[in-house]
Amino acid sequence: MQIKELADQAGVTVKAVRYYESRGLLTPRRAGNGYRDYAEVDVQVVREIRALLSLGLTAEETLPFVDCLRAGNDRADLCPASLEAYRQRIAEIDRRVTELTALRGELAGLLHEAESYRPNPDRPNPEGEKR
Repeated sequence: MQIKELADQAGVTVKAVRYYESRGLLTPRRAGNGYRDYAEVDVQVVREIRALLSLGLTAEETLPFVDCLRAGNDRADLCPASLEAYRQRIAEIDRRVTELTALRGELAGLLHEAESYRPNPDRPNPEGEKR
């Protein structure tokens, strides 16, 4: 199948298919005229890549899933490398949640301080007068 047909069936753009190919996730055969010739499994591969990218994985992190599909598995996440990729992504999310929770706490503390701040009435203001 040609690139446009693959893109249409997988629900992506031709540009996305070319990007996946440039990242080594797709390796189409070449027809005698030089056109790319994609296999039927490539539709499933592209759909899987798109789904994984939407979960925050990078193109490179989708490779174990692609390899798992190409090995003939019904699902891309049945292989040990795919499961490890899930674990790594979950660990990264956990790290980010911890960072964001700490940041939120800092901001909430600053907000509380700002909202409850009362100026010292004996302190001179910039014009030299008491408040």
